[in-house]
Amino acid sequence: MQITFLGTGTSQGVPVIACECAVCLSSDSRDKRLRTSIMIEDKGSVFVIDSGPDFRQQLLRENVKQLDAVIFTHEHKDHIAGLDDVRAFNYKTGRAIDIYLDKAVERAVRRDFHYVFSGSKYPGIPQLNLIEIDTEPFTINNTTFVPINVLHHKMPVKAFRIKDFTYITDANKIEPEEMKKIKGSKIVVVNALRKEDHISHFTFQQAIDLMVELKPEKAYFTHISHQLGKHADVQKELPAFIELATDGLKIEV
Repeated sequence: MQITFLGTGTSQGVPVIACECAVCLSSDSRDKRLRTSIMIEDKGSVFVIDSGPDFRQQLLRENVKQLDAVIFTHEHKDHIAGLDDVRAFNYKTGRAIDIYLDKAVERAVRRDFHYVFSGSKYPGIPQLNLIEIDTEPFTINNTTFVPINVLHHKMPVKAFRIKDFTYITDANKIEPEEMKKIKGSKIVVVNALRKEDHISHFTFQQAIDLMVELKPEKAYFTHISHQLGKHADVQKELPAFIELATDGLKIEV
């Protein structure tokens, strides 16, 4: 199974377009981050977790020719806004794209992309097959996803475990029962927004502490704000088994 980090950044903090901090002015490509998303390639299938505003750009960069399903973690715009761009895969395959989402995300999708669900369908609109998920594992084309409930302040967010890989974004609390689902993962990806406290995201140190507790063989930090600092500097502060993920990074699980 191959994981590609389509994006490792966030909309949090000062908009990058107006920022003159060292990170935003950095010439290091590792400091250039699009909104957080990953692509999973397994047994001939291709899945994406979250389709943020940079979705089209990310797929073009990675030369993605196939998309079997999109799985959503939660309904915030930086994770769902690019969903319209699945229409290219509708055109190529002649079928609707399967979209796995919980009830809260479905409400947001039906609101934000209302034209998709209109009784009078405009030619060329995205074709979506909405499939509701909750707390039970589900399987797509022989790949099983185990939902893990985490909290983004008070908002429920879905993390996912696939085999020995666990992906957690937009969280700052995980209850003990859900932690049990993560333990034993060889690779864990978790959000690490910045060093300062935040109401709904793990800080840099909180993410480190969580990984030390979980003890995966390898951990990657994602959903990184420019407020965290430059990649080259921050990486030096991490334990050997933790790495800052970068856009386009590919790992084998």
